[in-house]
Amino acid sequence: MAQGSRPDRVGEQVRQELSQILSQHVHDPGIGFLTLTRVKVTADLQLARVLYTVIGDDKQRKETQQALNRALPFLRRQIASRIRLRRVPVLEFFYDESVAHQDRIEQILLDLKRERDANATEPPADIPASSPDDDPDQS
Repeated sequence: MAQGSRPDRVGEQVRQELSQILSQHVHDPGIGFLTLTRVKVTADLQLARVLYTVIGDDKQRKETQQALNRALPFLRRQIASRIRLRRVPVLEFFYDESVAHQDRIEQILLDLKRERDANATEPPADIPASSPDDDPDQS
């Protein structure tokens, strides 16, 4: 049976509220420049998997994960007061690897394009470049 659109709507609402709470009410220095990319809510609305990205290296990513875990009880209470649900979903934060994969694929495609453009402008090594004196139609 299809999951329906309610989990999607609840997930989007949770994402919007969490974004607002994190930007205005959470002042943990461990949370870097954070973007919530998606919230996946289970069909029974009991679990919300929050996918995020953060600018920085692996150290910054780990610090942000720890800071988000520290803020979980506060975030869940805030969600409970802002969204009318029978039960507030349990929040889990996961780093969104798909953005890094997309960047890597884009970089590979750009490298291939540069390589193809460089090879197109160079004449092939086994065929000598022709000169105007070599034209057979001129005889």
